[in-house]
Amino acid sequence: MALILYQRDHCHLCDLALEVLAAARVPDFETAFIDDDEALEARYGLRVPVLRNEASARELDWPFDAERLRHFLGARAQ
Repeated sequence: MALILYQRDHCHLCDLALEVLAAARVPDFETAFIDDDEALEARYGLRVPVLRNEASARELDWPFDAERLRHFLGARAQ
């Protein structure tokens, strides 16, 4: 599974997203901090946190709850 959570350091919303991922028992995912990466900053800037499925290139922007997350993960194979 190729899920990446794009986030920032010291980001309250990112902490909330991590709580949703933990509560939903999302399988392994990577985290990428955009703070010191100009390309990621340009792409995700104000959108973080963003969960990206690398295989399908689909992205789930914040805010998301467990239900939206389950739908996103269920559609992962499509």
